Amino acid sequence: MSRPQDPHRPFFPFGNPFRMMSPKGSRLSPKLVSLLADFEETLAERLRKLMPKDKDDILNLSWMRLAMESLCETHNVIKDLITELELPVSDWDEKWIDVYLDISVNLLDICIAFSSVLTKVSQGHLLLQCVLHTLDSSSPTQFGRARSSLDNWREHISSKNPRVESCRSILDNLVASLDLPKVKNSAKGKVLMRAMYGVKVVTVFVCSIFAAAFSGSAKNLLELNVSDTLPWAPAFSALQANVNAEVRNILSSGRATVLNELEAVDGSVKKLYEVIQNEVDTVEEELLQKTVLDLGKRADNLSQGLDHLTKAVDGFFKIVLSGRDALLCNLRATGTVPDILVGRNVEPVRR
Repeated sequence: MSRPQDPHRPFFPFGNPFRMMSPKGSRLSPKLVSLLADFEETLAERLRKLMPKDKDDILNLSWMRLAMESLCETHNVIKDLITELELPVSDWDEKWIDVYLDISVNLLDICIAFSSVLTKVSQGHLLLQCVLHTLDSSSPTQFGRARSSLDNWREHISSKNPRVESCRSILDNLVASLDLPKVKNSAKGKVLMRAMYGVKVVTVFVCSIFAAAFSGSAKNLLELNVSDTLPWAPAFSALQANVNAEVRNILSSGRATVLNELEAVDGSVKKLYEVIQNEVDTVEEELLQKTVLDLGKRADNLSQGLDHLTKAVDGFFKIVLSGRDALLCNLRATGTVPDILVGRNVEPVRR
């Protein structure tokens, strides 16, 4: 694992993650080996399902929803693994707890940033509906009012989002958190840490893609280097190489917007703007109706995709928040909460 500015330097969390299989220290029982193998094979299968069939699938809302839903499933499975390991929170090392809570805060923050972007784009749909409603009237001023609404839409979509600007620092924190603490004399702890390593790698990858797409900046695109001895590494490396390469191509293409559905709407907006530049009585009615219909269809497609993706991001937020709350409740119940781990208030997802 490495930071983006140094993609070739090997990085191993908690020392070498494969040392747990060595004769030294706690040995893994057949049950633990089976649990870890099942978890890692499931992770690999999820990564393979995320491989886009076509480059046009990358950075469309359907693929992004699939990626976020896959992340939700992966985080739920790690909860199941903790239960199967029969590793109560009271047996956790304080450093594990520290890392988990720090990571959860960063994930909640980045979910809030993503939700703010989706909300902003969704609000633009109201402006497009206003355009369509205006052009459905017979007012002699309809074109002027429609052009004004289209100008407002363009300005709204292109405006900066302060929350997205914070994504890079959050990603840096998540990358740093991959340096998990060493595990000594706990076979179950070693299985948990190795499984969490896989979850964190995939989480950082998906969040990196989302941050790059929403910010329109390649600086948020991370290159993560994992050892090919991990069972899920080939699937991850192939997926990352494929997706990152296409995202870079899109970001360097000069497109006004990065999301495919949003780019389609932007194209329709430009066509409509050209059509209604002239006076009402000089515009060909058939061309106007065709252009308006095209914008309506693409705007509806964008709106539906945004709704689905917003639900997926909200779902991930709730999974992370519930896991964090459950851990804190268990710690309080056992009276083992260190002062430094007292939970901060978490802002709710803003739609």
